[in-house]
Amino acid sequence: MAPTMCAPGINDIVIDFNITSETLSTLAITLYVLGIALGPMVLSPLSEVYGRLPVYHASNLTFVAFIIGSALSTNVTQFIVFRFLSGCAGGVPMALGGGSIADLTPLAHRGLAMTLFSLGPLTGPVLGPLVGGFVVAGKGWRWTFWVLAVVGGGAGVAALLILRETHPRILLERKTARLRAETCNPHLRSKLALSSTTSQVLGTALIRPATFLFWSPILLVLSLYVGLIFGIMYLLFTTFSSVFEAQYGFTTATSGLVYLGLGVAMVVAVPIFNTLNTRMMTRAKAQGQPGPRPEERLLHMIWFSPSVAVGLFIYGWSAEYHAHWIVPIIGTVFIGYGAFFVLMPAQLYLVNLFGSEGAASALSANLLLRYISGTFLPLAGPRMYATLGYGWGNSLLGFLALAFLPSPVLFYKYGEWLRAKTTTGI
Repeated sequence: MAPTMCAPGINDIVIDFNITSETLSTLAITLYVLGIALGPMVLSPLSEVYGRLPVYHASNLTFVAFIIGSALSTNVTQFIVFRFLSGCAGGVPMALGGGSIADLTPLAHRGLAMTLFSLGPLTGPVLGPLVGGFVVAGKGWRWTFWVLAVVGGGAGVAALLILRETHPRILLERKTARLRAETCNPHLRSKLALSSTTSQVLGTALIRPATFLFWSPILLVLSLYVGLIFGIMYLLFTTFSSVFEAQYGFTTATSGLVYLGLGVAMVVAVPIFNTLNTRMMTRAKAQGQPGPRPEERLLHMIWFSPSVAVGLFIYGWSAEYHAHWIVPIIGTVFIGYGAFFVLMPAQLYLVNLFGSEGAASALSANLLLRYISGTFLPLAGPRMYATLGYGWGNSLLGFLALAFLPSPVLFYKYGEWLRAKTTTGI
């Protein structure tokens, strides 16, 4: 919820910090997302050396500390710096979650596990403004951060009590160390022991995502597509309050309710996606295969991704002509539904495409473009709407979304040939 919970209070933040730039006011919200993009690139590789558990605990503690810093900020510089640093820490559990699921979950159930896990990053930015609108109206914008600190602190304590190490190499090395002590045999070595130094492991982990991104055209194009859709969603997150307050007279408290359209769409999409995924697995097993070929993951994207453009057209033109407020919210339902079926199939396809050895690096590259877009595309929102209006402004975004529609179709047809040419050398 942290990226957007303060969004309904942005006007109060602008007044308190004397912000005169629209760009700076937007960055006050979206710079957290840049932290989510960059922080895990540096911090997540530490889990390959020291295990997942210490990284989880350290990032949880750091997140709460910088969230409190945001609440206590006395000027815009402090506020933006604390927002960025809290994003760096807050993004780490999101990046490590996929690895933990891979540690714990059999392949047959991993699709459902990843879908449920993704509900947090997808619906949290929707739930945040809903709660934040009422908190800002009742207690002021600083209390949105105190609420996050309380919730984050509670999650951190629960993690401290419940979580256990799951990284296979760390667990096996602990067992090996115990056996060395018990048998007095200093020559015992773990089968999964690192053959490289710590600095080499960390350096490789930092370089691999960029290497994958530029080596594989499939990864690059899908990451750009996912980045565009994610950026559009964050552009909407940062402009909903101004659109509905200006066009429909919503208050600060009730403006948070307009985010429900996106949230409801994504919650509805989960059981539909799971049903389709189960049918795909059943069909593959009936054909004697362990699972569907990777490109079949793109079918759902091909079927449902046009919903994003449809929703943008409905949202933009209904807001332009002051149709009843429920109409643009219905448009956001289409946007959220289509966005889910871009983000989830792309993630599962990349996992299947690069396998267990390369999936983490491929997803890191995908997340990097996704969150960079979520940081900077919203900066264009106010100027775009001022120049083109809500109708043509959102239509422009819709046409950009439509421009990427051929890519999953081409990858579905030729992806097997293309990945054979491009992934073997990675």
